[in-house]
Amino acid sequence: MVVIPGMLIIGSWVSQEIERTVTRNAATTTALYMDSIVAPHIQELNRKDRLSEENQAALSQLLDESELGNMITSTKIWKEGGFVAYSSQKSIIGEVFPVTDSLRLAWSGEIQAEFDSLENEENVLDRAKGIPFLEIYSPIREPSTKRIIAIAEFYAHAESLKKDLFRAKSSSWIVVGLVTVSMIGLLSGIVLRGSRTIETQRHSLQERVQQLTNMRDHIESSSRLSTELNERFLRRVGSDLHDGPAQLIGLALLRLDRIKNHSEKDPPIEQQEFEIVRDALNDALTEIRGVSSGLTLPELETRPLEDGLFRIVSMHEQRTDTRVVKDIHTLPEEVNKSIKISLYRMVQEGLNNAFRHSNSVRTSVTALYKDEAIEVTVADQGSGFDLTQPTDNSSGLGLPGLRERIESIGGSFVIDTNLGGGTTLTARFVIGNTA
Repeated sequence: MVVIPGMLIIGSWVSQEIERTVTRNAATTTALYMDSIVAPHIQELNRKDRLSEENQAALSQLLDESELGNMITSTKIWKEGGFVAYSSQKSIIGEVFPVTDSLRLAWSGEIQAEFDSLENEENVLDRAKGIPFLEIYSPIREPSTKRIIAIAEFYAHAESLKKDLFRAKSSSWIVVGLVTVSMIGLLSGIVLRGSRTIETQRHSLQERVQQLTNMRDHIESSSRLSTELNERFLRRVGSDLHDGPAQLIGLALLRLDRIKNHSEKDPPIEQQEFEIVRDALNDALTEIRGVSSGLTLPELETRPLEDGLFRIVSMHEQRTDTRVVKDIHTLPEEVNKSIKISLYRMVQEGLNNAFRHSNSVRTSVTALYKDEAIEVTVADQGSGFDLTQPTDNSSGLGLPGLRERIESIGGSFVIDTNLGGGTTLTARFVIGNTA
């Protein structure tokens, strides 16, 4: 689409230049030759409008009987204004014809030539011959003043010139065509090579993207597995605390009670020591049970997410003797276990932080399912905090830990807080990307 139109334009221009140059060179050579022969017989036109009978006869004899007549088929001698002072066609001598562009340029001193173009009124008889002509307009000057006194118009046979032009044009078109075909071939090769390179790079990028996708899936899978293993560990720790130390401390308390019943007559100091030990054991038992309760989540394998969230909130309310506003809409029944764990821990951590640090009189938990995404929010109207300052989360998972856990399995975690303006934690999971 680009090279072929360019080839046509270049080829046409080269052909026109060849024709123009060859025609002009041939016309110049012929005009100089004719000027040397014809000019001496028409010098009287510097003072007359017509040639004398003697000069007309001399010109006719020169054109008819010499070798020049074999090359020149017709001749006209023009005066200004389109007046024919002489012509090999006797019938038009003395007539006036419209001045053509070529004739006008010839009067300005330029040799003009037209190849195979006989369209003017005075060329009726020449057109009838049906052969190609080279029409030449040559200024005739006065030797002493170099003033143009007349224009000699010659019609030379151009059959050989036409053949030469045809050969030259054909050769130029062949060369242009071969060059164009070569360019198309080279460009096609470059484009094909570039296309192959692009295709290779595209396949390489696709493989790299697939590798990265597989790596991401592997990381997410490993993170989910780590979350589940961590949850199992926390369950086991909670169970061990409940079944081990808590039972032993409870047993110790029972034995102390028995000792108390048999030592009513002990000195007051021993009674005081006994009370100190008993209070310490009670405090330890309460603390261990609280830790155990905080580490243990509802059964994930059997409980839907909605029930689990209600259970987490209820456990918090019982443990802290507070009320939480619940706005939990219908949630999907089937949710990935790692997502459940992350959401449970987020709600648990958010409620604990609100109770311990925010001094909030109102805490709420909102959960909804919209546009194939689960969004859970924990909000309080407490004192808030400065996100740019480090916080002590030694008693819980901590907000950075929550963010890492949620984002590692494809979710998003947002903290919206400021001093005196409360705190809102929002976790969002697109089920189609993480289930």
